[in-house]
Amino acid sequence: MDCDVLIIGAGPAGIFTALELLRGGGGQKIVMVEKGSPVDKRHCPKDKVGKCVNCKPFCHITTGFSGAGAFSDGKLSLSYEVGGSLPELIGARQAQALIDYTDSIYLDFGADPEVEGVGNEEKVKDIRKRAIQAGLKLVDCPIRHLGTEKAQELYFSLQRYLDEHGVELRFGWECTNLVLENGVCKGALLQEVGPNGKAEKLLAKHTVVATGRRGADWLETLCEEHGIAHTPGTVDIGVRVEVRNEIMEDVNNVLYESKLIGYPKPFKNKVRTFCQNPGGFVSQENYDNDLAVVNGHSYKEQKSPNTNLAILCSHNFSEPFNQPIAYAQKIGELANMLGAGHILVQRYGDILDGKRTWQPELATANVKPTLPDAIAGDITAALPYRSMVNIMGFIQAMDHVVPGFASTETLLYAPELKFYSNRVKMDTRLQTNIGGLYCLGDSSGWTRGLMMASAMGVLMGRILQS
Repeated sequence: MDCDVLIIGAGPAGIFTALELLRGGGGQKIVMVEKGSPVDKRHCPKDKVGKCVNCKPFCHITTGFSGAGAFSDGKLSLSYEVGGSLPELIGARQAQALIDYTDSIYLDFGADPEVEGVGNEEKVKDIRKRAIQAGLKLVDCPIRHLGTEKAQELYFSLQRYLDEHGVELRFGWECTNLVLENGVCKGALLQEVGPNGKAEKLLAKHTVVATGRRGADWLETLCEEHGIAHTPGTVDIGVRVEVRNEIMEDVNNVLYESKLIGYPKPFKNKVRTFCQNPGGFVSQENYDNDLAVVNGHSYKEQKSPNTNLAILCSHNFSEPFNQPIAYAQKIGELANMLGAGHILVQRYGDILDGKRTWQPELATANVKPTLPDAIAGDITAALPYRSMVNIMGFIQAMDHVVPGFASTETLLYAPELKFYSNRVKMDTRLQTNIGGLYCLGDSSGWTRGLMMASAMGVLMGRILQS
C-alpha cells in the first residue's frame, strides 16, 4: 500500500478525518487529494473586476481546501437537529456529543467564542408564537458564526497543522475512479489537473470519499458503476431572498439565523429557510459544468444594509425517475439561459403581478441588490410550478413571522440549488458495502453543512483508529 488512509476531497469531512487520526496518535500515513488550491491560494477575481469571470478549471469559491461551505458564510450549527440525517444513523446523543467535541476543536483553531441565538427567551417565544400561527416550525439552533473572511484564516491554520504533522496534501489532483478488486476498494486512480497532467494509481488500506456537495454528481456516477449501495436522495430547489436589515432586525438580533420549516398547501413539500446572512452579500458560485448558482456570504467586519437567506423546497423522487441531481441541474441551466449566464433576480411584487422585473426598476427601489451583476428577469419562467407555489406560500407565511418580508420590493434570486448525493448505504461504522471504502459529508447524502460534515469526519477518524 502507498498509504494507510487516502482521503479524496479536502472539505470539512476530510479535514476532520485527518485531524482526528493525528490526534489519536496512530501514526498512519495519510494522503489527502484535492483538485483545488490551498486555502491561502483561493482568490475570487470578482473582488477586483466586479463580475464573475467563470474561472477555469474550477471556481475558487467552491473548490479547494475547506470546500465550498467555508467560503460562503462560515456558520457552525451547534444542534444535532440541524445539518442532515447523521443522527438517524448513529443516534441523536452521539451526534450531539460529536458536535460538542468538534466545536471545541474549532475554538482551539480560532473560532469566535460568541454563540448567536442564545438568551432572549421571551423574544424567542414571541417569534415561535408567530411561527406557529403561520403554520411554521421554529428550530432552536445555537450558531457559531465564523464569518467568511475569518473562516479562511481558521481553515488556513488547520491546513498548516495537517501539513506540519505529516499529512501529504496533494493539491491540483483529482480522483477519476476507484480501484476495486473482488469487491474491495484498494485505492484510487488520480489525475493531475491540467492539459498535460500526469496519471497515477494510489493504493490505500482505507479510501475515504469526502467530495462535498460539489462532488455529489460524480459520486452518484461511481455508485452506479461500482454497485455502491445507495438510495435516491433529496434535492433542494429554491431562491435566495434579500430584504432590508430593518425588516429582519428583530429576528437577526434574537436568533441571528431563523431556521423555519413549513409544508405549504396544496403540495405540502417541505420548505425551509437556510443560510441567513444579516448584513450579508448575495454571491454567485460556478460548477464544473458552467452552472451558475446563487449563494450568500456574511462577513465579520464588512456589512451591507441587507439580509439574505435561502428558501428551499425539497423534492424527493422514486420510481421510475431516480436522478434528482440531473433534474435540478436542468432547472439551473434554464435559469442561466434566461439570465445569459448570470443569476436572475426578480421583485416579489412583480411575481404577484405576473410580470418580469426590469433593471431600471431595481435602481429606484429601497432594496438594492448586493449581487451587482445579477440580471433582472422572470424566475418563474425557469423554476417549476410546484416549487414556485411552495415558495410563494412560504413567503406569505414568513410575512406573519417577519412583517414586511413579503414586501413588493423583496428580491428573489435564482437558481438556489443544493445538490445532495444519493444517500450511500452504510452501517454505524460508516462502512459501505464495498470493503475499505467510506463516504462522508455532504457527498454521502448524510450531512448538510459545515458542522455535521466536520463531526462525521471526527467519527471517521476514530473508527479508522480502532
